[in-house]
Amino acid sequence: MIDATIPEEEKNTRSRNFIEEIIEEDLRTGVNEGRVHTRFPPEPNGYLHIGHAKSICLNFGLGKKYHGKTNLRFDDTNPVKEDVEYVDSIMEDVKWLGFDWEERLFYASDYFEQLYQYAVILIRKEKAYVCDMSAEEISGTRGTPTRPGQESTYRSRSVEENLDLFSRMRAGEFSDGTRVLRAKIDMASPNMHMRDPVLYRILHAHHHRTGDQWCIYPMYDFAHGQSDSIERITHSICTLEFEVHRPLYDWFIREIGIYAPRQIEFARLNVTYTVMSKRKLLELVREGDVNGWDDPRMPTICGLRRRGFTPESIRNFADTIGVAKRDNVIDVSLLEFCVREDLNKRAGRLMAVLNPVRVVIDNYPDDLVEEMESVNNPEDEFSGKRKLPFSKTLLIEREDFMEDPPNKFFRLAPGREVRLKAAYIIRCESVVKSPESGEITEIHCTYDPQTKSGMPESNRKVKGTLHWVSEKHAVKAEVRLYDRLFTRENPDDPEEGKSYRDYLNPDSLKVITAMIEPAVLTSMDKTGGDDAGISGKYQFERIGYFSVDLDSTPQNLVFNRVVPLRDSWSKIEKVK
Repeated sequence: MIDATIPEEEKNTRSRNFIEEIIEEDLRTGVNEGRVHTRFPPEPNGYLHIGHAKSICLNFGLGKKYHGKTNLRFDDTNPVKEDVEYVDSIMEDVKWLGFDWEERLFYASDYFEQLYQYAVILIRKEKAYVCDMSAEEISGTRGTPTRPGQESTYRSRSVEENLDLFSRMRAGEFSDGTRVLRAKIDMASPNMHMRDPVLYRILHAHHHRTGDQWCIYPMYDFAHGQSDSIERITHSICTLEFEVHRPLYDWFIREIGIYAPRQIEFARLNVTYTVMSKRKLLELVREGDVNGWDDPRMPTICGLRRRGFTPESIRNFADTIGVAKRDNVIDVSLLEFCVREDLNKRAGRLMAVLNPVRVVIDNYPDDLVEEMESVNNPEDEFSGKRKLPFSKTLLIEREDFMEDPPNKFFRLAPGREVRLKAAYIIRCESVVKSPESGEITEIHCTYDPQTKSGMPESNRKVKGTLHWVSEKHAVKAEVRLYDRLFTRENPDDPEEGKSYRDYLNPDSLKVITAMIEPAVLTSMDKTGGDDAGISGKYQFERIGYFSVDLDSTPQNLVFNRVVPLRDSWSKIEKVK
């Protein structure tokens, strides 16, 4: 009966990761009466990033897979760094990724009274004491991994004195930093976390939920495991840095005498060309290196959302990289591949010219405007077609023309022919240059009226096909060309004398004015589309994938480049 809770389709298909193997063994042996209950426990002290997205997908995914439950719990034990803004953003991110905590929204602050009583239990068992040493003195007496620490002179206080002082700490009699509550474990333990860690500190600060009710707050290490226990979490999934904390969490559970969740550690997500530290991300925001937490260059979930990433692509990325036991670094190109693959299947096509040069078709009638047809998405048979106005004067990409082309240049050049996508074959006859700069301002061509796309006579082959827009029908739009935020693969490992900020990419954002086919006005959602769907996202043909930005209005269209059509950085790295 218990084994039936393991999804039938998973039993003999793909290999399971080590966490799934642990859970399935627990299900087979009847641990926790066949329950699977996970949680995602963010600290509301910043915006979530792609690393948190992996944890969200893992915890909620396991809950769903094994017909269990997943809680969303905010570990809000440090009111100095926490804010309702972060709480709201985290809930928005989890929902956007496609997960639902249902009625199971909790806060560590919900358990402040219970945690306080747990601390009292430890004091009564002579397993905790009030210490008057300063933070600096405590740090200075902890010793090193090879040298034991020194016991506090306050370690021998009586149970009665400790209970009295702890009660007075709670009552607000003492100022910040004057006293702490410490566990009484082992100052000679090889595990530094077991050397009488601090459980509570005095902090006269307003809490976003409890207000001024409390002036002592539990440390994260004391609140974390007990919160899992209170919520009856079966599998407490943490990143590897918490592995060394596990003996401490087990000690708390054992000494207090409460339900023990099973903690499992996995490797956190590290991605090339970015940083994952909340402190560093906050520094980028405060120093003005980026335009806020939702800057599309940031690895934050809200930044990826604004750039145009889809929740499906991020979930697929998390599934593709899997779950590892050892820390590793994932190439950001895999994340870009996942969104490229998703948008290729679903994003509508548009023709847009980012760096235009005028093409005049000399033998095309001056006032004629034809409507050409083009498929909205060749990957979607139900996407339909759209009309493209075609006229005498067009715009093409400047890089699609060369006066003196090298071999294997199959675009437009003097005397050469190319096909204009969904239209005609044209031939370059001459160019007009600016007398001041020498820059080409017009390319004069002729067209073959027998080569219109879709006509029986149009099967004449040429090697190059270009995208274009009709100049008089083109719609102007601001296009923000986002690139990787850092030039160094691992900015967290700077050269001597440098910091991660020395590797900020000066070309991570370029803003240009592009010309787009008029279908953009009727096909898009001007507000950027439904965040859970695909609205407002396009493939600019031959260029890349773009998304309508939140700044966009009907009067001033703004697009963000999500990713180019191909990974251009791999070519750069090969050259290096």
